[in-house]
Amino acid sequence: MPDKTYKIVEVVGVSEESIQQAVRNALNKASQTLRNIDWFEVQNIRGGVHGDKLEFQVEVRIGFRLEGAPVN
Repeated sequence: MPDKTYKIVEVVGVSEESIQQAVRNALNKASQTLRNIDWFEVQNIRGGVHGDKLEFQVEVRIGFRLEGAPVN
């Protein structure tokens, strides 16, 4: 198996629907500018209350493979 090197970025996804949708929103937005996304990890879950509406926020760490030849 070839050596791989990853970079990690942190983003916050937001949704008025659910925690799962907030994660999907974070990954969908990140995939517009990042290639080779291999994994994600939910770090924190929080939310806001705006009158009778809830807002779900998730902090997501996203790992993506760096391109190029492996380091020898």
